[in-house]
Amino acid sequence: MKALSLHDFAYSLPEHAIPAYPLANRAQAKLLRYEKGKISHHNFHSLPELLPDGALLVFNDTRVIPARLFFHRETGARIEVLLLEPSSSSDMHQVMQSSEACEWNCMIGGLKKWKDDEVLRLDIGTCVLEARLKNRTSCTVELKWNATISLSEVLDASGKLPLPPYLHRETEASDKERYQTVYAENEGAVAAPTAGLHFTQDVIDRLSNKSIHQTRLTLHVGAGTFKPVKVDDPRDHDMHNEKMCISRKSIVELMEVKGPIVPVGTTSMRTLESLYIWGCKLIENPSTPFIIEKLEAYSLPKHPTQTALQAILKYMDKLGIDEVYGQTEILIYPGYQFALCGALITNFHLPETTLIMLVAAFIGEDWRTVYDEALQNEYRFLSFGDSSLLIP
Repeated sequence: MKALSLHDFAYSLPEHAIPAYPLANRAQAKLLRYEKGKISHHNFHSLPELLPDGALLVFNDTRVIPARLFFHRETGARIEVLLLEPSSSSDMHQVMQSSEACEWNCMIGGLKKWKDDEVLRLDIGTCVLEARLKNRTSCTVELKWNATISLSEVLDASGKLPLPPYLHRETEASDKERYQTVYAENEGAVAAPTAGLHFTQDVIDRLSNKSIHQTRLTLHVGAGTFKPVKVDDPRDHDMHNEKMCISRKSIVELMEVKGPIVPVGTTSMRTLESLYIWGCKLIENPSTPFIIEKLEAYSLPKHPTQTALQAILKYMDKLGIDEVYGQTEILIYPGYQFALCGALITNFHLPETTLIMLVAAFIGEDWRTVYDEALQNEYRFLSFGDSSLLIP
């Protein structure tokens, strides 16, 4: 196994390069275009002219939910509950639209103060939301409420969007619109797929007019995207498991496209590569579940892309389904062989993170040149920052 050190992905990021707020006009963000070692500078609204002919853009249409809930004990002590994922169902849409009690795996602030038999309550008008700690070790919380409204409606009335911690500010009213992509649809993420925050409907329409194909999938971004890597060998890092959904229509489009496949963001890229890996697993075992472990991509037998995707369609035909739900904790680092992705649209990421490793895996050591160039040209970094188009 080749040596891999966290320090290989370090760089100096000044605090002033991290904006706390987005630009008023999404498409006015800067766009750095890298292609085979050459760099040019643009604005994001120029994207349709910069993409290769016949490209297929792959959008992640997840929608960030108001997942931060603040309860108070009778003593006045505050307990913060951050919903991460339902503890059982993989169908996030079903969970969000249900009016039944549900259990979530959470991050809990003030866990030590919360007694095992204690029910916390939050008044939402005439509705009362109750939270009970079901499992202290896994931080599993049961939520129930006394009204025939959906969980989505409950959270809209009582929760706050979970902004990234490095923004160092509380959620504001404007974030409800600006911390979502214009194509956000499927509720379930606790962080936005930020590469998509630059798209406006005008840019999307001009992409269509230029015959740049578009398709969608869903990966519900988890809080693990902000989890710092604290081990020297990143392969020992505990990756957060994220839920995905891909339609038959999107898989067919991936198979039929003539130009490069361009994921919008690292979340779309992780989903696409996880899909391919699952296809390879299905060839070996036609009943294997859609679950991708952290490092298994590096040891599995690889198959042609079309063959792997065809195996997925065959699996769907057998079950009579038009969508597949899966889970991935894939870790992509230098040495990974990309099967589906020919270019990448992404923001600029924190040093010493799994996201930088993914970029380094995609364009090699040139990632340092790209980041140095962005810093010298005063690009804005992280969630509300500027964008890049990377073509190896």
